[in-house]
Amino acid sequence: MTAKKRGRPKNPDTPVRITTKDLLAKLERHEAECGIRLKNIEERLDEGSKRFIRLEQYIWGLYAAIFVSAIAGKLL
Repeated sequence: MTAKKRGRPKNPDTPVRITTKDLLAKLERHEAECGIRLKNIEERLDEGSKRFIRLEQYIWGLYAAIFVSAIAGKLL
């Protein structure tokens, strides 16, 4: 028969000691992934900026159409 261990059970969330080399490798992988994410975010922001400029041009066109129709309404 096996003897039961006394005391508290080990916490699975207890940090495990890792070497400096392993830590640097993890950090480099993390930085590489963050760099890719940042690049993708910047590309999406640029695309959104282009769409925003196009929408702004549509709005200015609508302003012009409203202004012209208001003047045409007074002249006719």
